[in-house]
Amino acid sequence: MTTFLEFLFWVSVGLVAYVYVAYPLIAWAWSVTMFDPAQRVVRSLSKRMLSRYARYTRIAQAELNWPKVTLIIAAYKEEDVILQRLHNAVMVDYPGDKLEIIIGCDGNEDSTGEIVSTFQDSRVRLMQFPERRGKASVLNDCVPQAQGDIVIFSDANTMFEPQAIRRLVRHFQDADVGGVCGKLILVDGVTGENADGLYWRYENFMKRSEGRLGALLGFNGAIYAIRRELYEPIPPQTIIDDFLIGMRIHLADKQLIYDESAVAFEETAPHVQAEFHRRARIGAGGFQSLTWLAPLLHPRRGRLAWAFWSHKILRWLCPGFLAIAAITNVALVSQPFFARILLVQELFYATAVFGLFFSDGRRWQRYMKLQALFVSVNAALFVGFCRWYQGIKNGTWKRTERTADVEQTNEVEQQLQEVTP
Repeated sequence: MTTFLEFLFWVSVGLVAYVYVAYPLIAWAWSVTMFDPAQRVVRSLSKRMLSRYARYTRIAQAELNWPKVTLIIAAYKEEDVILQRLHNAVMVDYPGDKLEIIIGCDGNEDSTGEIVSTFQDSRVRLMQFPERRGKASVLNDCVPQAQGDIVIFSDANTMFEPQAIRRLVRHFQDADVGGVCGKLILVDGVTGENADGLYWRYENFMKRSEGRLGALLGFNGAIYAIRRELYEPIPPQTIIDDFLIGMRIHLADKQLIYDESAVAFEETAPHVQAEFHRRARIGAGGFQSLTWLAPLLHPRRGRLAWAFWSHKILRWLCPGFLAIAAITNVALVSQPFFARILLVQELFYATAVFGLFFSDGRRWQRYMKLQALFVSVNAALFVGFCRWYQGIKNGTWKRTERTADVEQTNEVEQQLQEVTP
């Protein structure tokens, strides 16, 4: 019995270490080997990787015949930011006669639709839905109305850099490309400064590595583009639509590209509770997506399947691995070695709680913040699993509170006066 408990303990600890440390390092090293121009011999073993490298050098050259593009933004109660978003959208550096903007308003619960309808630009079109049904339903209704060959998806609180759309669209000159994901930079809601934390930098690092391997796992919901003909209606109860839409492009045997030069900005959640809710929602949506994406886990998918198992499935299961490690450690506490390990675990979780609730930003407390981040992410995944297990009945989402909400509430009437003839 003791041997079995030790086996469970070490397997659980090993899997957590693999997910958060070993896999990222292996993916990065492999991607550098496959993508580095100095590794021509290795890259020549794969025609697909060679083709991908050739595309990256080709897209930096000659001007494209820019295709018609439709930017779709699903909005729910976004009266505080929608005017700013519209101004940002119409000011992008893209041929005006080839840009269409559709705002899908999910439910008529505030002034969002009224602001959009009075916006003075012929490229902007409002699709007002009287009842709230969820983002998936909004996208399913908006995409068939799009006139663009390329459809770009974004959020109401996301702001594009002027060149972002051009940098997304240029990749579609390659017929094998089905979708392109841009880079999202998080900014502080008060100061406007870059607020990318360690977790977000880690996620962007993983996107870069997996993108080079041809194993990009879904999109960044704030900025991504697909060929319109590749869009298939997604189930109305879908929670993480960007992930499902992106992974379905893999099912269509088309390539997903990560272009970190196509940049968008978005405000961070103003407090821990809002960010925890967002991560729990993503966790529930991850388990939900397995219903539709299970074929991508088959070994014949090669690098994609390996990335899917390592980056997503095993990570989603890490709360269980951590629980097993703690329980087996307690059962083995009579052994001096495991007694010391248990003490280390207790200190780890204690400092994580301190870092989460009591840290005031001092340099020596950064390590506590890292531990707090690790624990909160896994706690959110556990909550997400419980929500998925209890059953997901619809795809409506709770809008994430933002710092600007309180400050801008009193400005809505002034905005309406400015845009109303």
